[in-house]
Amino acid sequence: MTYEAYLDGDPVIVTAALTGGVHGKETNPNIPETPEEIGRAAGAVEAAGASVVHLHARQQNGERSFETERFQEIDDAVRRHTDDIIVQHSTGGTGAPDADRHLPLRTDPPPEMASLDMGPLNRYDLLTSENTRGLVDSLHAEMVERGIKPELEVFNDGHRNELHGLLDRRDLADPVYATLIFGPGTLTRPRPENFLTATGDLPDGTLFNTLGFGRHQLPFAVMGLLFGGHVRVGLEDNVYYRRGEPAESNAQLVERVVRLAEELGRPLATTDESRSILGLNG
Repeated sequence: MTYEAYLDGDPVIVTAALTGGVHGKETNPNIPETPEEIGRAAGAVEAAGASVVHLHARQQNGERSFETERFQEIDDAVRRHTDDIIVQHSTGGTGAPDADRHLPLRTDPPPEMASLDMGPLNRYDLLTSENTRGLVDSLHAEMVERGIKPELEVFNDGHRNELHGLLDRRDLADPVYATLIFGPGTLTRPRPENFLTATGDLPDGTLFNTLGFGRHQLPFAVMGLLFGGHVRVGLEDNVYYRRGEPAESNAQLVERVVRLAEELGRPLATTDESRSILGLNG
C-alpha cells in the first residue's frame, strides 16, 4: 500500500471507534456507553460511510468491561440498528487478567474481527498494559479457532518488530491487517516522517489502517488516504471536531473523512468490498 495505490484509486475502508475503554462522558457527553447508545451510534456511522465498527464494552457505571455477556448485548444492539456492518471487538486492556482478555472473543456469533495489541504500553503514571508474547499468541490462537480476523495494533517501532516476530512464529491468514497508531507516550510520535517510516517497515503485503490520537486524527487520516491505506476515526481516539469544539457524534467524524476521501479520489469501500479486501469472505 503506497502512493501508487492512491493514484490507482484503491477503495478505502473507514473504521469508526465508537467508545473506547478509558475516557467517558466527562470528556464529551456524546460518547456512547450503553448497548443501546452504541447500537444507535453504529447505525449512524454506517449511514455516514463506515464499514467497520471497533467496539469496547462498558459496565452500567461507565467503566470498562470485558464480559462476554456485555459484548453480546452490544452486538445485539448494533445488529438491530445496522444493515450489515463489520463488528470488530477490542481485546486490549490495562490491569485485566489474561483470561479476561479472551472474553470479548466468545460472543455468539463471534465478531468478524478483533484487535490484537502487539506489545506493552505505559498507561498513566503507574499502569502498564503488558501484552506479553504468550498472551498475544493465545489470543491469536483463539481468533483462528473462532474464525476471527485479527486487527494487529501497532503502537510504536518495537511493536513493528513484534509484528514481524509474530509472522515468524505463527501463520497469519492473508492479508495481514495492521493499524498504525500515532500519539503521545508509548505511541509512535505523530510526525509525517514517522508515518513514512512505519508504512515502509511493514511486512510485504500488509494492509495498513491509520489512527491518530487527539488533534492528530485528521492529518493522519489524510496521510492514510494519500498513501493507499485505510483510516480509523471516532470518539475513542478524539473527542473534538476542531480545536475547542467537541464533536457532536462519531458520525460527524466519519462524515468528514468520507468527504476528504471523495475529494482526494479514494472511493469508499462498501461493506461487501471491505470484507473482500480484508479476506473475511472465507
